[in-house]
Amino acid sequence: MKYLIILEPTETGYSAYSPDLEGCVAAGEDRDETIALMREAIAFHLEGMAAEGYPIPAPQCESAYIEVDA
Repeated sequence: MKYLIILEPTETGYSAYSPDLEGCVAAGEDRDETIALMREAIAFHLEGMAAEGYPIPAPQCESAYIEVDA
């Protein structure tokens, strides 16, 4: 499965979250580290959900860029 993650720069690196997986977050010193940590966080999150008997949510979020005149 592919889950959308949102990466945001911070004062100390990057943070990330997945809108499809409430509470699943990660932070790292750079973009690549944060993506790797988020991959691990999602796997851990889904394993925990499965172990507790919760249904695994299907990815639903998507991204799009729009152009506006500013």
